[in-house]
Amino acid sequence: MPKTLWYKITKSQVIRFLISASAGFVVDISSFYLLYHNLFSEPTYQILSLNVRNSTLSLTVSYILGVMVNFLVTKFFVFKESRTSGSKQFARFALVAGLGYFANLGVLTLMIKTLNMYPPLARILAALSLFVASYFVHKFFSFSLSLRKHHGAKPDHHTGN
Repeated sequence: MPKTLWYKITKSQVIRFLISASAGFVVDISSFYLLYHNLFSEPTYQILSLNVRNSTLSLTVSYILGVMVNFLVTKFFVFKESRTSGSKQFARFALVAGLGYFANLGVLTLMIKTLNMYPPLARILAALSLFVASYFVHKFFSFSLSLRKHHGAKPDHHTGN
């Protein structure tokens, strides 16, 4: 029986991660745009005696939404063979996401303030710039998967000296 196109596409862990990251990306970017233009429409907001830009508030909320979607899809679709407990996966994922948030905030701020870029476009570019690092950090840290398959993998045997 021929394998379906979906099976062929999703056989690759990298492709599955791309699908997972894309789902989180779409939620993040869509909500950023909607929040930036509709909910946080003032240039700055006073929060606990701090002036916070609307782009920072939009990023914070949209990033959390995107991370939640990304974690769920990544856990159940990408790295489903992980034997690490779900709570440990989430804690690690959240730690990485927290670091990713500040990396995104730094890139976003640089693009908006220094390059005078339109914030929704800057958000897209900031997210894309951190994608590759995210794959490897989540694979090896959040879901504790090594370069070799855990179960049933035969050790590499090399002939010669």
